[in-house]
Amino acid sequence: MADYREAPLATRPRTLDPNEYFNVSPEQRRSEQQRAVLRADLKRQYQTQLNSPHRKALIEDPALTRWVYARANPYLHFKPTYKTSLMGAMFGVVPLFVLYFVFKTDRDKKERMIKDGTLERKFSLSS
Repeated sequence: MADYREAPLATRPRTLDPNEYFNVSPEQRRSEQQRAVLRADLKRQYQTQLNSPHRKALIEDPALTRWVYARANPYLHFKPTYKTSLMGAMFGVVPLFVLYFVFKTDRDKKERMIKDGTLERKFSLSS
């Protein structure tokens, strides 16, 4: 934990927060243990269904169904945050302005060189 550096746009994971990790009440520890037991029981139940030699039907995993639904409909579950807004601006808006600036300055430079007569045109149709 000593060499962990926080990312500028992300929060510290709860497992790495010393206040959450060390200062846990007995009730909270009990509830975490109960959740772990429930999770292990569900995992064992799913594994026995999956590895049953007499299985004929498809095993439906509700967590996998929710995940597939969320992946198929991302915009229904999108939450605009500071990070997503910044990323959208950096990858959606900023490149447009940068490209506009590059093309505009290059074109202005070429036009200025044409007016001054200093542009050497390699492929000229007349001459």
